Amino acid sequence: MNRNPAWSLVAAMSLAAGAAHAGPYSDDLAKCLVKSTTADDKGTLVRWIFGIAALHPQVSNVSAITEAQRVELNKKVAGLFESLLTERCRAQTVEAVRYEGAGTIEASFGILGEAAMTEMFSDRSVNEGLGEFTKYLNEDKLISVLGGAAADKKP
Repeated sequence: MNRNPAWSLVAAMSLAAGAAHAGPYSDDLAKCLVKSTTADDKGTLVRWIFGIAALHPQVSNVSAITEAQRVELNKKVAGLFESLLTERCRAQTVEAVRYEGAGTIEASFGILGEAAMTEMFSDRSVNEGLGEFTKYLNEDKLISVLGGAAADKKP
């Protein structure tokens, strides 16, 4: 197995990064990646992204992910990356890298990561949780600012 640190960096950045400049071959690869991942695969990606984000000092105190869980998530994501690139989307991977370079992998996995996160945020519980902070807003204060801004707006 290749333990090249550069490959590890590409793998880690792929899901966290947004889409880079995509060409037709990386578009095809991205479509294949999204189409070839199951709901369970996307769940694994979301858990992995969450586990990585939980390493940040600003949120590490609100996450209970253990090192053993993080290792297990890394193993699952490594298996998923490998399966997608070498089996499920092999032809698209070869074409994308051949004609558009290795950066197409990052761009394509970025789109897959976005699809997985979109699925997560479309969950009813998550979506409701996103709006819970509004219970604590001072509406009068907001209306005074927003109403004033709307009145200042020139046609």
